Amino acid sequence: MRKLLTNLLSLILIFLTLCFNSISQTTGPESGTLLIIGGNADDSIFIPMFKELAGGDSAEIVIIPTALDDESLANDPDFKKLISRFEKYKFKKINVLHTRNPKVANSPEFIEPLHTATGVWFQGGRQWRLADSYLNTLAHLDIYGVLHRNGVIAGTSAGATIQGSYLARGDTKTNTIMMGDHEEGLSLIKNIAIDQHLLARNRQFDMFEIINNKPELLGIGLDENTGILVQKNTFEVVGEHYVAIYDRTRWSADLDTIFQLPKKSKEFYFLKKGNSYNMLERQIIK
Repeated sequence: MRKLLTNLLSLILIFLTLCFNSISQTTGPESGTLLIIGGNADDSIFIPMFKELAGGDSAEIVIIPTALDDESLANDPDFKKLISRFEKYKFKKINVLHTRNPKVANSPEFIEPLHTATGVWFQGGRQWRLADSYLNTLAHLDIYGVLHRNGVIAGTSAGATIQGSYLARGDTKTNTIMMGDHEEGLSLIKNIAIDQHLLARNRQFDMFEIINNKPELLGIGLDENTGILVQKNTFEVVGEHYVAIYDRTRWSADLDTIFQLPKKSKEFYFLKKGNSYNMLERQIIK
């Protein structure tokens, strides 16, 4: 019992530090890795990447499918299809956590698999469902704990957006409302809004609604089958397509120059596989 209380207090301190440190700056996790994917992800690219970051053959992972709708969940009631998808890549220790009830997410029994997990994978769907179930619960706290142990938190589509601090497309009515009835994410990255399915769904100008109303935020738009690997305050682009950066500048690769933009400008720029970006300094790493 004493050990449990000590671990709990340690996690609470981590959580409070992460929540209140650098509130006006865009900062990533102090330890661990985030794998943030823009949807329609090719398993053969991203699951092996996730596995390596989670510890390879010794990885112990938790899959969270809660963003899915009830009909989709009913089609795989025991999560056998979901588990087999990861077993194909030789994961040996797999747990699935799902609840619609934050009281359950606050229970020690529910979160027990997170205590030793080296990786967490958030499925896609609607990000507000994740917020409703896990925001500010013990499960949320233990997700920070996975990072504190140098583990990895991965997510695709809704599982990408939920990792930010501002919940883009968080409205329960439709996914076309950028600033809706749910606006708070899990804040694994502070001071950021993350969009997904960017070019595939012609969403590249939607982010301006958020950053014009909340100019302190860094905006990131991820195309499908494309992601960012985040460690501390920097990320590297991985995958097939492009990541859009909304930071009130425009980077010209040809001129190797960063141009400052007017406040209401609707310009952004793209990064591709292998490009890196410093979120704290808000500029490409040349």
